[in-house]
Amino acid sequence: MPKLTIENIGDFEIPTGKRLVNALADEAKTDQLHACGGNARCTTCRVQFIAGEPETMTQAEKDVMTARGLTAMPGVRLSCQILCDHDMTVKVISRLEGSGRKDTGGRPADTITPPPVWTTK
Repeated sequence: MPKLTIENIGDFEIPTGKRLVNALADEAKTDQLHACGGNARCTTCRVQFIAGEPETMTQAEKDVMTARGLTAMPGVRLSCQILCDHDMTVKVISRLEGSGRKDTGGRPADTITPPPVWTTK
């Protein structure tokens, strides 16, 4: 099982292939936002990789990151478009606390949505 380290929070064993956005909520119990329900539309599920950033991304993630001007931010990725298939260290940068939102968002599906088309970063 991959190890997920969250800066200033702790280390967690994550089932292989679980979506990072769901691991942040389920195993780590963080208040990571995901306002669009994990569909690569809103960018509220952003995390910053400290180590173990995946070499690939979905086309949906690439498109929304480009449209929102987020590609210039090193290590910033959408947790809803990442599978936990190796050890990684992240910083949770988009949290419910202080956001003014009523909740973190609807629970994302267990599989990446929209169906992933993998590409390079």
